[in-house]
Amino acid sequence: MYHHIRNGMPSRDLGARGWSKPWSDDAGGACVEMKKLVDGSIAVRQSTDPDGPALVFTPREMSSFLTGVKEGHADFLL
Repeated sequence: MYHHIRNGMPSRDLGARGWSKPWSDDAGGACVEMKKLVDGSIAVRQSTDPDGPALVFTPREMSSFLTGVKEGHADFLL
């Protein structure tokens, strides 16, 4: 399906299936969608722009991000 996974690649190049919204809010349908890729990495895209760029994270990067969020390290963004 896809051979050269890279950060910023068009989301459509990762296929239409397998994207999910791990959570949603009341942002009027503007949600983050994620997809676990065959190499174990995690792609993230904006739901309102399904053909836009995908951010691609390694499992370790995603784990560090989620741990940091849970510990409140991103609270300053709110």
